[in-house]
Amino acid sequence: MNRLYTSSTAIGLALMIGGTPAFADMEAARAFLDEQIERSTLSRADQEAEMQWFVDAAEPFQGMSINVVSETIATHEYESQVLAPAFTAITGIEVTHDLIGEGDVVERLQVQMQTGENVYDAYVNDSDLIGTHWRYQQARSLTDWMAGEGADVTSPTLNLDDFIGLQFTTGPDGDLYQLPSQQFANLYWFRYDWFNDPEIQAEFRDEYGYDLGVPVNWAAYEDIAEFFTGREIDGQTVYGNMDYGKKDPSLGWRFTDAWMSMAGMGDVGEPNGLPVDEWGVRVNEASQPTGSCVSRGGATNSPAAVYAIEKYKYWLENFTPPAAAGMTFSEAGPVPAQGNIAQQMFMYTTFVPSLVQEGLPIMNEDGTPKWRLAPSPHGVYWEEGMKVGYQDVGSWTILDSTPDDRAKAAWLYAQFVTSQTVDVEKSHYGLTFIRESTIQHESFTERAPRLGGLVEFYRSPDRVRWSPTGTNIPDYPRLAQLWWQNIGDASSGAKTAQEALDALCEQQEEVLERLERAGVQGELGPKLNEPQDPEYWLSQPGAPKPKLENEDEEPITVGYDELVSRWQQGG
Repeated sequence: MNRLYTSSTAIGLALMIGGTPAFADMEAARAFLDEQIERSTLSRADQEAEMQWFVDAAEPFQGMSINVVSETIATHEYESQVLAPAFTAITGIEVTHDLIGEGDVVERLQVQMQTGENVYDAYVNDSDLIGTHWRYQQARSLTDWMAGEGADVTSPTLNLDDFIGLQFTTGPDGDLYQLPSQQFANLYWFRYDWFNDPEIQAEFRDEYGYDLGVPVNWAAYEDIAEFFTGREIDGQTVYGNMDYGKKDPSLGWRFTDAWMSMAGMGDVGEPNGLPVDEWGVRVNEASQPTGSCVSRGGATNSPAAVYAIEKYKYWLENFTPPAAAGMTFSEAGPVPAQGNIAQQMFMYTTFVPSLVQEGLPIMNEDGTPKWRLAPSPHGVYWEEGMKVGYQDVGSWTILDSTPDDRAKAAWLYAQFVTSQTVDVEKSHYGLTFIRESTIQHESFTERAPRLGGLVEFYRSPDRVRWSPTGTNIPDYPRLAQLWWQNIGDASSGAKTAQEALDALCEQQEEVLERLERAGVQGELGPKLNEPQDPEYWLSQPGAPKPKLENEDEEPITVGYDELVSRWQQGG
């Protein structure tokens, strides 16, 4: 199962009659269910009932062609190559699902928001833009849409309560703006086989004085990175860290995706720090951004932020394959599969499908992995109650500038690719869970031993502590591009960490000032604090935090099996 489409499938034949889409009917739906849906949380009768609803609801839109877009990851490949043709065959709505880079998705979205011209009928864009959508009010409120104009095309079996990420796609006003289509966390990845080798364990204890295990803090991570780097294991030179450093948009995500909160830069608060979040942006009680630099109460250039960048650079330069400094996110992700990486601070779990392929040096002959996933360690400025990591929630978003009929057709497609009928199969292909019922499905209980802890994590109470960018960020497209450019200067050595972060926070405040002057976000937009001596803010409770006299800490590790046992016991 989970095979991608070929033109010889029954659905493919049902799809085309004389080179044009066939009329929607249940024959194509039954062929789709027979060929592609082996596993589902719904019975076959309920699957057919759900498909019949799509057939009926789509009748007014038969013959329409719509265009949607998402970034290129395995889950969206499945949607584009398997589910889109099936949807066309079943509904008579011809859908083109484009796959492009994540940065390009944001750019197209930005163009449509700025011009009002309909570039795409729906976007799968990260919930990191929730602050943008809530403030600009250019994305349809799905709450209003489902109750009003879109009621006739909202599935009675959508089952919103089953989605695990709606808190990340809901604005402070309580409205849902985006519907999750894929979700993945960044977690600590390590070679379980090496960490449990008695000789390696004994040597580590002799050298460092404590047990080799999953690092709880960055001090332990650094010791483990140092210990493994340069060793010969299985005929290869091993490295104790994997990362990337190319000046590229993906370098920005590397840091805005909770790296700074993992270091301890922001405030206590889940899903995001308040009043200062993981971007270092402060908001007031009205959720208006008030500053990014320490002089305005922000933390983007604070001592904790400098510590976060300097640790990243030190590990990249000393414990990482030399080629990594010139790699992007997509180039670096599959590298651990080559078998010479001992650990990675955070592995985006969207790469798990590429890490469980048969025959890889990181896989056992019985199909189980030699590696495991665990919570990422945190830095010396981190304190209990702070955000612990990032979770990507790629979500369907329909802008107000999309004509109503096209929006309705696109909403039908968004519901189809997230429906309970298809979600288990889609999740087996891409391993990006969005529904609780799918996570608990027996097929994932059976497959869990082959996924290195991914299923155990998503079934654990810890899952909710990993979260996307929150509502402190008023214009994600404009602010995100500043990160990779400035962090790139620090990564390359063109600037010190402090110089790069000073420039970054100043540029972020220039964007906030422009938004404030323009007034385009009304009372929700920025209202910057007047600059003060940084010492004023550093002396206040919470973020920004003053520099610690000693940024070293006692290393702490925990046994992986003990960690999983805690999850299974509920905490």
